[in-house]
Amino acid sequence: MDTLFPLLSPSALIIAAMIAVLAGFVKGVVGFAMPLVFVSGLTTFMSAELALAGLILPTVITNGQQAMRQGLPAAIKSTLEFKVFLAVGCVALLCSAQLVRVFPDHVMMAVIGVPVTFFAAMQLAGVQLSLRKRSAAVEVVAGGIAGGLGGISGIWGPPTVAYLTALNTPKQDQMRVQGVIYGLGAVALLVAHVASGVVRAETIAFSVAMIPPAFIGVQIGMSVMDRIDQQTFRRATLFVLLIAGLNLVRRALMG
Repeated sequence: MDTLFPLLSPSALIIAAMIAVLAGFVKGVVGFAMPLVFVSGLTTFMSAELALAGLILPTVITNGQQAMRQGLPAAIKSTLEFKVFLAVGCVALLCSAQLVRVFPDHVMMAVIGVPVTFFAAMQLAGVQLSLRKRSAAVEVVAGGIAGGLGGISGIWGPPTVAYLTALNTPKQDQMRVQGVIYGLGAVALLVAHVASGVVRAETIAFSVAMIPPAFIGVQIGMSVMDRIDQQTFRRATLFVLLIAGLNLVRRALMG
């Protein structure tokens, strides 16, 4: 155990696996928020850098699982439809990822917590942006914000979901598009953090270990999504996201 996971005790690894199941479950139901739950939970007992390393491989696998749920042709169609968002987001992610090891943990928590809290509060209050039609300029801005935040924190869900919601994207399409966007973003994140040094020999085993519990959580979440009213559960999940975001802001302010 010590050889495979030099940075974690057995009890810490078990707790991390439980958080991975919960994170996967939330993602399976609403299509996003797995990195947020991961980071919010793991950073209570480990560094933000190790938490970020741990979520990378599970994010790649589970987003592929989500993107391919309606088959390869549908996933390709979604990729081409949002190619501007993906391209800009990828460049922003690769650039901002190099800043991870420069940012103190409390700054990273603030970078994650503030936009997450704002997003959840806005959605719960019923305030939503509405875009009548697709705009390349708006897509560039949205992709840049999502990619920049994702490179620093591993979390790019809130701005992505806000953009898709503003476009009134149908539920199943939105779930698939999120899988494509987050999946390709997760691959870029992996490449970026191999370069940044976050993903290295000491952290890769932890990330691999988080894949099975995250995968199981997503499977359970998807089965729940198919059986209950999505809007009701999504609202409940937004409350959880709001609490998680506020907790990250609190920890950032405490330094």
